[in-house]
Amino acid sequence: MTGWAALAILYSNLPEFLRPWIAGIFGISGLFAVVGKYNNSKMRLGFFLLFTFVLGWWLLIPPSNDRNWQPDVAVLPWATIQGDSVAIHNIRNCNYRSETDYIVQHYDKTFDLTKLKSVDLFLTYWGSPYIAHTILSFGFEGEGNVCFSIETRMEIGEAYSNIKGFFKQYELTYVVADERDLIRLRTNYRHEQVYLYHLNASPNFIRNVFLDYLREVNSLKYHPEWYNSLTSNCTTSALVHTAPYDPNTILDWRYLVNGFVDEMLYNRKRIDTNLPFGELKKRSLINDRAINAGKSPEFSRIIRIGLPGM
Repeated sequence: MTGWAALAILYSNLPEFLRPWIAGIFGISGLFAVVGKYNNSKMRLGFFLLFTFVLGWWLLIPPSNDRNWQPDVAVLPWATIQGDSVAIHNIRNCNYRSETDYIVQHYDKTFDLTKLKSVDLFLTYWGSPYIAHTILSFGFEGEGNVCFSIETRMEIGEAYSNIKGFFKQYELTYVVADERDLIRLRTNYRHEQVYLYHLNASPNFIRNVFLDYLREVNSLKYHPEWYNSLTSNCTTSALVHTAPYDPNTILDWRYLVNGFVDEMLYNRKRIDTNLPFGELKKRSLINDRAINAGKSPEFSRIIRIGLPGM
């Protein structure tokens, strides 16, 4: 409790020069409450009251859509749904010269839900093999693909930190984008290892999950939410959208250590199982295909050529 509260204060929106002092004082007070001659009922009661105050203050910190956002997340997507017609506004398709040098572009596109045929999973690794970023891409027959990436919405000058992600430092955003944006950024410019798997799912499941994503996209436009490294990240949030439509969903440690989520899906036969898993993963790496595809309008088709299950 002392450690959590001290970190909450340290990563708060209080004046920067005050944070380490207040966090340090709270930490010392917490130790006094449980250690040595000061360990008595009055001291513990005082600590619990102080902790309750910090917790209540932290819970009431509101998220916002009104900040000095980085250009790539400054514009929020939204959708209008009428029957089988879905118009998605502000689909991102940045023109990248490098990871940090790009021109932000958006477009609107209308999709026919009766042509929604597939959902694919991208797993992208930037360092540790235990942690990956997950992206879902929905495929429409004759209309292309639309990607959803659940990310932190960062302000200009901010950098991502897993620890800060526990303490209301970033708003949550759903980037709705072209694969030439979200995937090419990671393969061609960040040089992350990106794997692509076709998910075995019924048309009804795919449609329900797609619409569930769009409901959250529309909600975030008017009701911002906090990102959380544990409870509201790219994988746990995706689970929230898929679990209601899959009666066989089972909680698994690999949702948290999500670098192994493809192995979990393989064990549950949710991805192609005609090959041993190690061989499947090896063949599902798409970096070379993506680099060769470049800015081609056929990017989505090229990266899927020859992939297992496609």
